[in-house]
Amino acid sequence: MDELLSIVVLGRAARNTAAIKNRQPVGQIFIKADRELSDFYTEIIADELNVKKVIMTDDVSEFTDYSIKPNFKNLGKRFGGDINKVKDILAGLDGNQAMAEIEEKGSVTISLNGLDEIIDREDLVIEAKQMDAFVSESDRGITVVIDTTMTDELIEEGFVRELISKLQTMRKEADYDVMDHICVYVGENDRIRDIFKKNEASIAKDVLAEKIIYEAGGTSKEWKINGESVTLGTMRCDS
Repeated sequence: MDELLSIVVLGRAARNTAAIKNRQPVGQIFIKADRELSDFYTEIIADELNVKKVIMTDDVSEFTDYSIKPNFKNLGKRFGGDINKVKDILAGLDGNQAMAEIEEKGSVTISLNGLDEIIDREDLVIEAKQMDAFVSESDRGITVVIDTTMTDELIEEGFVRELISKLQTMRKEADYDVMDHICVYVGENDRIRDIFKKNEASIAKDVLAEKIIYEAGGTSKEWKINGESVTLGTMRCDS
């Protein structure tokens, strides 16, 4: 489904713009599209974009704005000495209303020297303005807005996913068999240790850990995880 792919691509672009790692969950995203998507598709989007809640909406103006400028190379010859007037008129437009007109008609109409002038989309430079706590990306009538607010719960889940990923990497580097049970050692870092203790069951399940030991040991490696330095160790445990 082309629409689904476009939404996922735009969502990933928004995450990149916001500098949010793929393993860091996001609380919610808002999607404006030509039609409502079923729960089946929104669940796929939530999984692909690592987001807790997908909200379909007809109006994203609360979260978006646009900067619209003339493409001077294309329009300079057409408007000549009036090109700066065109620039000022475009800058004064309501970004969301102008974008809606452009999406519907493929152009925007301005009044210049008492005359209506139609300017095609390809003759414009359109940039999304990022609002506080929201990042948006748009293309072909679809807009995806990510809420970049990070709660303590979301941040902690992001740490858990990163820790699991690092331990899985260590399992692979140590050449453990797929079903080998291991002991995990956690070095000195109070924040990381606290996260481990609060999420022991889920981490142990995902990495097949029999024990999580809060001291140095095993085959160890130092990691930098979301700004926190910690040494993790692994060792094969008896079943």
